[in-house]
Amino acid sequence: MNTVIQLSYFLAAVLFILGLKRMSSPVTARGGIVWAGAGMVVATLVTFFWPGMHNYGWMMLAIVIGGGAAWYTGKKVAMTDMPQMIAIYNGMGGGAAAAIAAVELMRGEFFSTTFQVLAVLGALIGSVAFSGSMIAFAKLQGIIRKSLIFPNQQLLNLLVFGGALVFGLILMAADQPGDSSIFLFFLLALAFGVMMTVPIGGADMPVVISLFNALTGLAVAFEGFVLGNAAMIIAGTVVGSAGTLLTQLMAKAMNRSLGNVLFSGFGAGATAAAEQGEEGIMKEVDATDAAVMMAYADKVIIVPGYGMAVAQAQHKVWEFTKALQERGVTVKFAIHPVAGRMPGHMNVLLAEAGVPYDMIYDLEEINNEFPQADVALVIGANDVVNPVARSNPESPIYGMPILDADKAKNVIVVKRGRGKGFSGIENGLFFLDNTRMLYGDGQEVAGKLIAELKQL
Repeated sequence: MNTVIQLSYFLAAVLFILGLKRMSSPVTARGGIVWAGAGMVVATLVTFFWPGMHNYGWMMLAIVIGGGAAWYTGKKVAMTDMPQMIAIYNGMGGGAAAAIAAVELMRGEFFSTTFQVLAVLGALIGSVAFSGSMIAFAKLQGIIRKSLIFPNQQLLNLLVFGGALVFGLILMAADQPGDSSIFLFFLLALAFGVMMTVPIGGADMPVVISLFNALTGLAVAFEGFVLGNAAMIIAGTVVGSAGTLLTQLMAKAMNRSLGNVLFSGFGAGATAAAEQGEEGIMKEVDATDAAVMMAYADKVIIVPGYGMAVAQAQHKVWEFTKALQERGVTVKFAIHPVAGRMPGHMNVLLAEAGVPYDMIYDLEEINNEFPQADVALVIGANDVVNPVARSNPESPIYGMPILDADKAKNVIVVKRGRGKGFSGIENGLFFLDNTRMLYGDGQEVAGKLIAELKQL
């Protein structure tokens, strides 16, 4: 039976890896999710046959409750709320790893000191990932609306983390860890996860979510070693490595180090003025004129952002795109790596609306086409098209690679109001001579553009 179990775990690991590989492309991503899901089903079912396994009733209850909640939320949660759902699900993975470590520490039955060390490390990392992900969820959901920043904050965080490490070392060295040491260790670890996340602004959430995803994978892998579970080791390693690479890519896309993301407080109320905004004014355009500009254009590049997601305008935008194509206009979509509130957020929204994959281009592929575009239509995007990132060394986003929407012959920005974007940084694009502001809800504006286009 043990051979069958190990072979099943190997099969599950292969399905995890192949599924992750297929998720790297929008064309095969759906199939990748199915493959990885099949691997999880295999790993879950074979666990029931593990020698000495008991408490089957509790196991079934947990599967029914967890599976039911996942099925319901997967069906009901709007695509705009997907980032916070990812955050809370990821946090649950870290919390599960920490809970496993807690049980093993209280039992105190380790094969060797190495396993005891791995249990403590998994507990520390999993606890931080769990509590930090809960704060990320609360920020994205709007439950926490302000980032908490106060003097000597990083010093206090360091002291809390140091305290968790001290109790962690005590647990690593103890023959039979005491309940009070275990309690204080987890309390400090959970507190650190909260304290390191509360000062981080919403604009940095894509990087933070990726980081906690990597930490969750690492914690699961460590606990897999403790339990001697090959499936947990492989799955955790794959998730941890993928999350680490994604975090590095996200940070690179913002031209910032991970340390700067975690400790600078960027996006927690930045007020840097736009270089162009000090001299110019925002110039408004109505839906009729905007529709005319795009109807008689040769090329239009659409830049979606989180505002499009909030308005759930992706379907109307695609309908408008098809109307332009019927008039012979070439239309392309430009996606920045950190657009939205999680990696790949805009790609998922456009795919949901039915936009073909070959119309969606990333920053490196599309940037050199903006100067030839007659119109760049920006819908709900802010920092990723802010030219201040190129021109103003005093700006918090200076040096961040951006989409060169400002280089198009004409720019139309669809925006709900005249306020600043999510990060609180004024956008110099809005004040340029070739930019016109089209105010209103993204879905309503797209509907008006469609109606005006049909009348031409």
